[in-house]
Amino acid sequence: MPSSRTVGAQPLVRPDGSPLTAKALDQLGQVLLGKNDELKLCLACLLAGGHLLIEDIPGVGKTTLAHALAKCLGLSYQRIQFTSDLLPADIIGVSVYDRDSATFRFQPGPVFAQLVLADEVNRATPKTQSALLEAMEEGQVTQDGETRALPDPFVVVATQNPDRQIGTFALPESQLDRFLMRINVGYPDRTAERELLRGSDRRELLSRLEPVMTVDDFRAAQGAADAVHCADPIIDYVQSIVAFTRGSPDYTAGLSPRAGLAILRAARAWALLDAREHVLPEDVQAILPAAASHRLELRDASLGASPMALGEELATRVPVP
Repeated sequence: MPSSRTVGAQPLVRPDGSPLTAKALDQLGQVLLGKNDELKLCLACLLAGGHLLIEDIPGVGKTTLAHALAKCLGLSYQRIQFTSDLLPADIIGVSVYDRDSATFRFQPGPVFAQLVLADEVNRATPKTQSALLEAMEEGQVTQDGETRALPDPFVVVATQNPDRQIGTFALPESQLDRFLMRINVGYPDRTAERELLRGSDRRELLSRLEPVMTVDDFRAAQGAADAVHCADPIIDYVQSIVAFTRGSPDYTAGLSPRAGLAILRAARAWALLDAREHVLPEDVQAILPAAASHRLELRDASLGASPMALGEELATRVPVP
């Protein structure tokens, strides 16, 4: 698929001048109806080089969304169904004895793909969940004492059901922190749901999706997002947000330095999707609930605030410089 590249932080464009990122959002919007903001957050997360956690009840399109992202972005794709009897070797791979050569030969597991869907990740035991920790943080896995690099790019899109549902194991804070964003898909509005009920099966639409980008295009788009300018006042703003969470008595712990970096990376990618070469405070506010909510916990759980509400609250309580 032909495409041309522009300089600086401008997005990749097709020969007709339209940004590839806009084409990707348009195509994703045909699969998941009425969720433009959520789709934009997903694409921003992947362009920022981060991993994505989608949390919601079964049946709202989490798995379909992950598959559509892989197809639109031209990435190799593997789906891992997490269950209580899944083992780490089922994810990483195993060494198989080769009788002809009298040696052990490593058989890679499904984690060796550019986009890995960890479906219902919180239905596996903590031991199995931990098999993704090294992969998500360092882009490599270690098996039988040997370290093997994962593909480049490498992203994990994980789905999870609410913790209150039967048969789930809550993700530990160390693993939640490895996800750059957590989003909720939510129910479609009435208009989108009517179109969904009257239209084609989403799986049939998935089979007809064509890649909008090549792998090289996707890497170039990630580089363009990283090149978006972030002025000192924006960095001051992010530091003020981080400092507020650390000094507030409302939270059990404040945002870490990794969280601050994640907010900046996501804001740069959001600005790129708006075809801008610089970050605005509005970009930080747009991604803040998705980038910060899973890293915060209320000290007083009886207040009952939803996780996403914690991130939204930061945007109102911390003044823009």
